[in-house]
Amino acid sequence: MIKKLYLILLFVLISSAKLVAQTTLDVDFTGLGFLDNREYKDFVARSRTYSGTRTALSFGLNIDSMNRFVVGTNAIHEFGAQPYFLNANPIAYYNFKGKSWNFFGGEFPRDGTVSQYPRALLNDTMMYYRPNVEGLLAQYHSPHLMETGWIDWMSRQTNTQREEFLFGSYGKWIPCLNAPLYITHYAVLLHDAGAAILLPDDHIVENGGAQVLMGIDLSRRQKLLDSLTIGAGTLVTLDRERGLNGWQSSSGFMLDIYAGFGHFAVHDEFYDGQPGKGLTYADAFYTKRFYNRLDLMWNAFNAKGLTGKFVLSIHRTPGYTSNQEVFRVTYDLGRRKLASF
Repeated sequence: MIKKLYLILLFVLISSAKLVAQTTLDVDFTGLGFLDNREYKDFVARSRTYSGTRTALSFGLNIDSMNRFVVGTNAIHEFGAQPYFLNANPIAYYNFKGKSWNFFGGEFPRDGTVSQYPRALLNDTMMYYRPNVEGLLAQYHSPHLMETGWIDWMSRQTNTQREEFLFGSYGKWIPCLNAPLYITHYAVLLHDAGAAILLPDDHIVENGGAQVLMGIDLSRRQKLLDSLTIGAGTLVTLDRERGLNGWQSSSGFMLDIYAGFGHFAVHDEFYDGQPGKGLTYADAFYTKRFYNRLDLMWNAFNAKGLTGKFVLSIHRTPGYTSNQEVFRVTYDLGRRKLASF
């Protein structure tokens, strides 16, 4: 009997040791260098050059294969600016990653979580100046469906500072795995409330929008290109100031075409519809009744974790043609294990 008890105790200790051995400490380093020159004829105030580097260092405590905590910092330096760092954003979040669910809570990277939003709803300068989402994100995924909901606190209310947060959802539905059809949707809403000490004639502002596209992925059904997707649908925007007016809306037709071959790719976005008031964190071009953006991309080099991309963008709006040249270098060390215990 005593021998059996010892064997049971030994089995429990070995099992516990295996569980503890799953706990690991890792490190990750990422870098982003960007030179983004914008010559906007119809938005002179936004015709400027964004340039600088972002460096992020984080350490992860992996409790097991599904649960981890990550802490670190993400700092930006703009070329020629003083002091050296414009700011340093903290990284501190919990992540659960299961078979069908993914959850983030805290200050977690925007890249790979909310970065795929269309510019009609969230502009692309957010990855330069707001690299983290500060809030929550939950995602469900299966072979047919991916659905995500999230919230991002942009500003905490003080006596002088407004309360702002963004929340939204995005997803993709593939009706049949053997067919190239898919449906994507993106939605976002900004809640912008006043400071604790209200100003005269101040109102709560809410604006947002949604984009729904039905698309076809022909990447595996033709041999000429490495990738080819075509999507068409609608873009809707909403805006109101509480106590002043009701919801004001605009809508229009969206067409999205992407083609890639080797190191080169072409991306065309087309909008035709009602001019909108403009969303606070969206690309201003979508306030026009007509807009076409053509991106000509070249992946100049790819190494282990290192990529360099050139993008030439041509913007067409009624009466104007604008241009934009972008060069980005990104590096990702990948999470490297430091220790296990």
